[in-house]
Amino acid sequence: MVLPLYLAMTAREMTSAASLPALTGYMACHFSPGGPGLTNLPGDIPAGGLLILDDRMPFQGHNIPRIAEQLEEILRRGAFDSLLLDFQRPGIPEEGQLARALEEALPCPVGVSHPYVDYTLGPVFLPPVPPDIPVGNYLSSRKGREIWLEAALDALRLTLTSGGCTAESLPDAQEEASDIPCPRLHCRYRGEIRDNAALFTFRRTPDDLRALLEEASRLGVTRAVGLWQELSFL
Repeated sequence: MVLPLYLAMTAREMTSAASLPALTGYMACHFSPGGPGLTNLPGDIPAGGLLILDDRMPFQGHNIPRIAEQLEEILRRGAFDSLLLDFQRPGIPEEGQLARALEEALPCPVGVSHPYVDYTLGPVFLPPVPPDIPVGNYLSSRKGREIWLEAALDALRLTLTSGGCTAESLPDAQEEASDIPCPRLHCRYRGEIRDNAALFTFRRTPDDLRALLEEASRLGVTRAVGLWQELSFL
């Protein structure tokens, strides 16, 4: 697999793991609930590590210069060499302003999740490629930007009725003998007929995900990021 894959771990997972992945992501760094900066910052992560800052705790009156100062200090210690702003709360201008400020202040790559990509010029972090969409089609919406891609094994179910089509994410779709490989989509699928509905289930195996990441690499994606607890076998 040509594409660099960073596996995100919590501090507890890093402490208890028998060995660490070649490329480690430190996750669960948040905005402090009781101060102007960040909390749960790493003491140390392996060389070449990725620091992941999320917005599980909302940005509320936090101090952008203080946050930049904290991250610059950790960067000087060599605790990470790239930063991912995994912001999932849409429509918060202060988070976009923070993303722009950190991209300008830090001497390392700073990727940002797609809700805030218009505030920055660097890498954009895209959610996993849906199993029913070709990789090239999915990536074309961000043509011209460096892309970091989330890697996951989530499955998808489409339900067709006379009223239209609904999509449902399935965190754990079980393998069945009737599953049909689809190399173009890097997935397996199956269909079934129920009362007044047709169901199509798409899922990815580890081999499908490896093939997807190989194609993504050929299309210019520069790195993938996934959860260690889900993808430690890769």
